[in-house]
Amino acid sequence: MADGYDVIVVGAGPGGYVAAIRSAQLGFRTAVVDREHLGGICLNWGCIPTKALLRSAEIYHYLQHPKDYGLTVEGKVGFDASAVVGRSRGVSKRLADGVAFLMKKNKIDVIWGEATIDAPGKLTVRETKRATPPKGALGPGAYTAKHVIVATGARPRALPGIEPDKKLIWTYYEAMVPERMPTSLLVMGSGAIGIEFASFYRTMGADVTVVEVLPQILPVEDAEIAAFARKRFEKQGIKILTGAKVTKVAKGADSITATIETGDGKTQEITAERLISAVGVVGNVENLGLEALGIAMERGTIKTDGLGRTNVPGIYAIGDVAGPPMLAHKAEHEGERCLDAIAGKHAQPLDKGLIPGCTYCQPQVASVGITEQKAKEQGREVRIGRFPFVANGKAIALGEDQGMVKTIFDKKTGQLLGAHMVGAEVTELIQGYVIAMNLETTEEELIHTVFPHPTLSEMMHESVLDAYGRVIHT
Repeated sequence: MADGYDVIVVGAGPGGYVAAIRSAQLGFRTAVVDREHLGGICLNWGCIPTKALLRSAEIYHYLQHPKDYGLTVEGKVGFDASAVVGRSRGVSKRLADGVAFLMKKNKIDVIWGEATIDAPGKLTVRETKRATPPKGALGPGAYTAKHVIVATGARPRALPGIEPDKKLIWTYYEAMVPERMPTSLLVMGSGAIGIEFASFYRTMGADVTVVEVLPQILPVEDAEIAAFARKRFEKQGIKILTGAKVTKVAKGADSITATIETGDGKTQEITAERLISAVGVVGNVENLGLEALGIAMERGTIKTDGLGRTNVPGIYAIGDVAGPPMLAHKAEHEGERCLDAIAGKHAQPLDKGLIPGCTYCQPQVASVGITEQKAKEQGREVRIGRFPFVANGKAIALGEDQGMVKTIFDKKTGQLLGAHMVGAEVTELIQGYVIAMNLETTEEELIHTVFPHPTLSEMMHESVLDAYGRVIHT
């Protein structure tokens, strides 16, 4: 059996498989260990399949409003739940198969099983019952490597007394593969996962209520953007309770009844066919041997130095298991930088302040940098620009005229501190601001940049102009 690797990566999610590919590119003999599916949660049960579901919901929404575009649709518009789910699963399989191809192309060994790190450079891989190994995968046994990277990801957090049961109380796993569409749904948590599922199921016709313990939905977003999004959600018929928490859930034969405590101390009961628990995730740190090795932990995740190095030489951690923000693109870049550091190349720790966040609800929400509130908490003098979708020609032509672009600049230096958006396709637009912030672009350079017309991106330019009293189209 093959052993004596330069690098073994434990976990084949976005962080893990990207780290393995970068390792192979650097000439290291590389293997990746996984127990369930290549591509991890992102490709199989997270980022990718949810976007496929949301795309089906988006098209279904447009089909219900043909007159808005001068069109007619013959007969009743409907959907086949199994076909919607089937398409989503097909998209995931295609991409997971693509990861298997990339492993083969880069001559990376796939080891199938559950790994324990016995000592720096030594692993034991046990048989897994979770899934059938891919063709050509190596099996259980003892393996050695000069460098071991932990990239085991995270799983849904469960609240005591409201543990998911796969039938009535769902996590994102069950929410992605419903046998039928529920007519009513309670979503506990209004972060990206909760809001995306609320948006999907509401568009597909369910009566949806969202409960959030904090006073604001989408808690990590700028308050003004979150408030705008909330109004749009409520106009679509989503009921939202903030400053509230689910304290008890009673299960019926095919429904749940939740007791909800509001901020004023009052309680109410809501009955729904299903409940989605979307109250965050926790790192997969168990059964890896980390405690015995003395690996330093921080809030349930592995503590690293910014380049993936733990306090134990030869052992590294990247992605969700290495702490927030728990995003696939953060994991990928951590993997690359970790390998560059192992190879002795010049590598800088990832600046988490420059990592964009995207929520693919309707309307979409995207951001990078700090919020207005955070800027004020830091005592900064700021200039703030805003531009509405309703004043953009492309948005009006698309029939998507509800949204806003908001930019925050340091008043003294012109530094772009943050950008926040809500509206159609903002998850694609945000990268323009991400590049600008990485290049330390100033307001003057953005003002003099030519944006194409007609595009939604023109609103990015106008928002910058507005911050400096030069807005044109409002």
